[in-house]
Amino acid sequence: DVQLQASGGGLVQTGGSLRLSCAASGFTFDDYAIGWFRQAPGKEREGVSYIFTSGGSSTYYADSVKGRFTISSDNAKNTLYLQMQSLRPEDSAVYYCAWGCSGYLCSEGTTYEYWGQGTLVTVSS
Repeated sequence: DVQLQASGGGLVQTGGSLRLSCAASGFTFDDYAIGWFRQAPGKEREGVSYIFTSGGSSTYYADSVKGRFTISSDNAKNTLYLQMQSLRPEDSAVYYCAWGCSGYLCSEGTTYEYWGQGTLVTVSS
């Protein structure tokens, strides 16, 4: 039974940092991408970052977070992380982890089969 449990959200001031975690069970990270998406009220879901851990890790970042966010995984713990720094009010959203993209259009949420429940990040100005 595949499960994804996101945590680590909270309230932080502009310029602050947070680390999100996604505890996964029922699968391993090999062969498919696992990533983070976010959705702010009234806005479309946005692909934030994803990682392929097999064959040497490859990563993707949305332009809006490049240089500020870092995705990583601990395969032994089956846990995905998103280190977020220099946070801005526009980063405020519910963040979701998702797994299952085979390698094509992995920045698009429709290519993922399994989703966690989301964790809320609020950045105050």
